[in-house]
Amino acid sequence: MTKKNPHVDRFFISARSWQDEFNALRALLLQSELDEQLKWGKPCYTLGDSNVVIMQGFKEFCALLFTKGALLQDPDWILEKPGENTQSARRIPFTSAQQINELKGSLGRYIADAIDVERSGRKVAFRQTEDFAVPEEFQRRLDAMPELKAAFAALTPGRQRGYLLHFGGARQSKTRASRVEKCIQDILDGRGLNDR
Repeated sequence: MTKKNPHVDRFFISARSWQDEFNALRALLLQSELDEQLKWGKPCYTLGDSNVVIMQGFKEFCALLFTKGALLQDPDWILEKPGENTQSARRIPFTSAQQINELKGSLGRYIADAIDVERSGRKVAFRQTEDFAVPEEFQRRLDAMPELKAAFAALTPGRQRGYLLHFGGARQSKTRASRVEKCIQDILDGRGLNDR
């Protein structure tokens, strides 16, 4: 059984919304063998050095995010992708403490399954950078600027995917080209899309 972490207590005390829901989720997670920590300003439940479950709060809902959720069994069909390009994480959203209480048994099984997945050492098979489409507007710039091509190749795979998704996410060619132009210097400087 997990012990309450006093550093995490501050999160629950200062939460402006979803307090009942967060407390209900915490009670469930404290029944597991996971360690309670505060990471990224959120309660994070770990096994060894690995993040297993993270509690999240949003305007419209709160959620449990399973970091390797793609590997979990989902017999109740309650796991969802946080974003269309998410490869590993899955979350279960909640809008009331009553909903959490009604799902208590299922949530316990999902948490136990997440612990088993982590213990097994299984890994999510991530799509490789080569599997992502290179927008035509970016490819033209890569072909015209060998230094840009070399700088892009030197980026980490995650940074490369971030740029490809950003460029390809625009519907119009004009917007894609504008995004490419705005990011060229960052790529040349070895920075990712969200690096400061």
